[in-house]
Amino acid sequence: MTAPSELKAYRRKLDLRAGRVDMSHGSGGRAMADLITGIFRAAFANKFLDQGNDQASLPMPTGGRLVMTTDGYVVSPLFFPGGDIGSLAVHGTINDVAMAGAKPLYLSASFIIEEGFAFADLKRIADSMGAASRESGVPVVTGDTKVVERGKADGVFIATAGIGVVPDGISLSGDRAAPGDAVLISGSIGDHGVAIMSSRENLEFETAIVSDSAALHGLVAAMLDAAGAQIKLLRDPTRGGLAATLNELAQQSGVGFRIDEAAIPVKSQVAAACELLGLDPLFVANEGKLVAVVDAEAAVALLAAMRAHPLGRDAAIIGRVVADAQRFVQMTTAFGGGRIVDWLSGEQLPRIC
Repeated sequence: MTAPSELKAYRRKLDLRAGRVDMSHGSGGRAMADLITGIFRAAFANKFLDQGNDQASLPMPTGGRLVMTTDGYVVSPLFFPGGDIGSLAVHGTINDVAMAGAKPLYLSASFIIEEGFAFADLKRIADSMGAASRESGVPVVTGDTKVVERGKADGVFIATAGIGVVPDGISLSGDRAAPGDAVLISGSIGDHGVAIMSSRENLEFETAIVSDSAALHGLVAAMLDAAGAQIKLLRDPTRGGLAATLNELAQQSGVGFRIDEAAIPVKSQVAAACELLGLDPLFVANEGKLVAVVDAEAAVALLAAMRAHPLGRDAAIIGRVVADAQRFVQMTTAFGGGRIVDWLSGEQLPRIC
């Protein structure tokens, strides 16, 4: 492991206050070594990464089965109320693993950095990513760095992969929803997408709107303790929001959904912002929420377990699974009418994750 005095020397070379990334920082030479050691190894330090190899040597878990996911993050702006691209990359990848009912174990991270990007901003992102990793208990154990010419990327892009292990007896899959099952959501929808849009457009509201970005594996563990095998599936409603998630699940399971608009939690400031911006909260992205489909007889116990966890205190039962050969998502509106909640047409909010 690099000594603290060496890290300080690297930081001086990089001039974190005023310096910027140039093409030499992706060349494989001393400048690249300085960048990796002074920013990334300092931010992510752990016993696996500190081996200093091009791969991580990891202990094999016993029992259960492995799951793996990969994702890319191109959010704009890079910093937003409630988070940034670094913490978002950690949370989003952990959540994709956790939706299988898995305990996340390890992450990898690959950075594509545009020439001219400020060292100070890169350090801020790496430090945020490292803090999110440590708080979640899921280390970044290996990674890669590339630098591209000015104008070939929008500051920085991050690609991640995550590995976890699913305990024996747990089988969560999008094709397991059956008529009669209950549908739950862990909290209010639309927070992340509206936070991104308000930051992007420099909009100000009386009450701050912040992203809900969070790692959900602790909540998932509490849910499995409460309902275990009675949980059919979990899904995080990110791009396309709750509407896209339910339509995806309807197609996978060959069923329909009936949901109640009045039961779906939406913060008043988010609802007001969506009305101002002409958005429907059902289609707005989330980064710290999950949808659960569970046997109806276990729904109340699962809801209680979710509400007992800090990330599920606003959880709600929002509908049920129904038999429907057309695989429609139907909603009873707050006014007592009905509507079809279809797939989003086009891109409502680009670059939100």
